[in-house]
Amino acid sequence: MQNIIEKEILILLQGVGIQEDVEFSKPPKPEMGDLAFGCFEIAKKEGKSPNEVAKEISEKINIEETRLIASVQAFGPYINFFLDTSEIARLVFENKILAEDVGRGKKVLIEYPSQNTHKEFHIGHLRNVCIGNTIVQLYKESGFDITPMNYVNDFGRHVVKSLWGYQNLEKLKIENKKEDVGGQKWLGELYAVASMYIEEHKEEVTPELDELQKNLESRESETTKLFEETRSWSTDGFKDLMNELKTEHDSIIYESEVKDRGQEIVDELLKKEIAQEGEGGAIIVDLSKDNLDIALLRKSMGGGVYMTSDLALAERKFGQYSIEESINITGTEQDHYFKQLFRVLNLNGFTHKMTHVGYGLVNLPSGKMSSRAGNVILYEDLRDEIFGHLKKETIARHEDWDEEKVNKTVHTLTMAALKFTMQKHESNKIITFDMNEAVSFEGYSAPYIVYVVARISSLLKDGTYKAGDIEYDVLVEQEEKELLLLVSQYGQVVQNALELYNPSTVTRYCFDLAKSFNDFYNKHSVLKASTPELVQARLKLCVLVSDVLKKSLDLLTIDTIEEM
Repeated sequence: MQNIIEKEILILLQGVGIQEDVEFSKPPKPEMGDLAFGCFEIAKKEGKSPNEVAKEISEKINIEETRLIASVQAFGPYINFFLDTSEIARLVFENKILAEDVGRGKKVLIEYPSQNTHKEFHIGHLRNVCIGNTIVQLYKESGFDITPMNYVNDFGRHVVKSLWGYQNLEKLKIENKKEDVGGQKWLGELYAVASMYIEEHKEEVTPELDELQKNLESRESETTKLFEETRSWSTDGFKDLMNELKTEHDSIIYESEVKDRGQEIVDELLKKEIAQEGEGGAIIVDLSKDNLDIALLRKSMGGGVYMTSDLALAERKFGQYSIEESINITGTEQDHYFKQLFRVLNLNGFTHKMTHVGYGLVNLPSGKMSSRAGNVILYEDLRDEIFGHLKKETIARHEDWDEEKVNKTVHTLTMAALKFTMQKHESNKIITFDMNEAVSFEGYSAPYIVYVVARISSLLKDGTYKAGDIEYDVLVEQEEKELLLLVSQYGQVVQNALELYNPSTVTRYCFDLAKSFNDFYNKHSVLKASTPELVQARLKLCVLVSDVLKKSLDLLTIDTIEEM
């Protein structure tokens, strides 16, 4: 819809002879207009000052050719356009607020969060899930046929360490019992403790780990039995977590399913002389000519590595699913690895489109997290801490609410706070989770935005609002126009977020729209407006804002509540 407004202005500019590419910007103050066009390039071509050119062009523009433009004025080197609020209202209300259907007929697979079994689910994994969920929704909103898929690493060295730890529990000091905290969480603690013990006793334990890895990869019966039993503890726990976070995968592929085929591909690469034997007998591909160093495909002892399996996974994705592109979402520290993987695939004649989307890690206030060191914030612990804080706040505000209503409301707010905070900064930025910011009812936070939806809901409860046509001419205030213009930008926001794989574009839009509504609400009465026509128009504007906020929060898989 924003494109319609810009197209109207472009026609006016073309009418006075401007043929250059036009880029619009937003003036720094409302009193300076709604959209601006800089005259720097035109002035450079004509050998004049930008201020002079802006003044000349603004005086030539005939706004009688469009009802959307109320006036045009030159501000220094810019031509600024003032839009007519009533006509903007007509445009917005008479058109559906939609994203562009750019993906019709296109099929894309999105792989996330690709977590490891036998490990804890911490807030770094949470950020992956949140970003992945939103990217899936952005693609769906834009008309793509999406296959969300999870690739679970259940066969790496970390599994061997966990199995060794389970076989040597008497050497380790595990604080909790599996029955008390659940199998998935207990395995995470076991892995952390076992890793620290192994680090301190490398010479003694490494041969045992190597032997256990051989047994695991050769499918030795006792090792396989223990592996499958412990893996089920992880997968059962992950299933519950994914449901809670509203993550829906069409399918799950385990590394153990593709590992053997990966080894076959490595043998094929050796025969084709794409790969070669490196130091100590390891199998490598020399990518120095591509400035990508040495890619390791197989360990000197014969064991596979991540790339061994990923070669087979790429083959399986495009063989099993009718897709045009596969997208991997992982931490930015794996950028180099994926460049290596894609290049090795390319050298082997693999031409399918594969994309890596990197996201910044989540740090503790004390520094970087590490699973092996055990200094992580587990998702469940953080969730419970936020829930407890918000429950106290909610009970204090609503002493008359029963336990069920309190818990339901607090759960929604907790999920909103977690998901919003994980995505409020650009995806590729490293973040430090700030508890106080996450639960705040003021500023750039989920509770602040969700509260606006609840406030609008309360406005509609007295039954004053009647759905139907309104009189557009009664909407004339600057704050009303600001809201209408923001609503009209929904489609562009979706497009921008999708192009950059950046959910923070959506979170910022939610905040800007919520803040704009509060500015409007604090300055203008809705239910006590001067005329019945104005009451209805403003209520309809409120409903529109609520609908668009809900649509935007849906992209973030954040629910809203009617009262808080």
